Amino acid sequence: MLNIEKRANASELTIALNGRLDTTTAPELEKELKASLDGVTALVFDLEALEYISSAGLRVLLSTQKQMNRQGKMKLVHVGESVMEIFEVTGFTDILTIE
Repeated sequence: MLNIEKRANASELTIALNGRLDTTTAPELEKELKASLDGVTALVFDLEALEYISSAGLRVLLSTQKQMNRQGKMKLVHVGESVMEIFEVTGFTDILTIE
């Protein structure tokens, strides 16, 4: 299960993810992002409460990163240990901005 919480402030959007980002929930996040990214120049993913991310979730982050490269910037904050481990193993620490 994944809970998606959005906080918008002018052209900055923060998306807090709570739960698991996997094959079941990735399409839900993708849909949410498609509807939300118009005019956004700064996207922040708050992953403090994200317990797990699968390859489907990584794919969504990667395609979002590509889109944000064209219209602004994207960063990930409060990444937990287990999720960070997945980013490191997959090489995503080199692709994504993680603070």
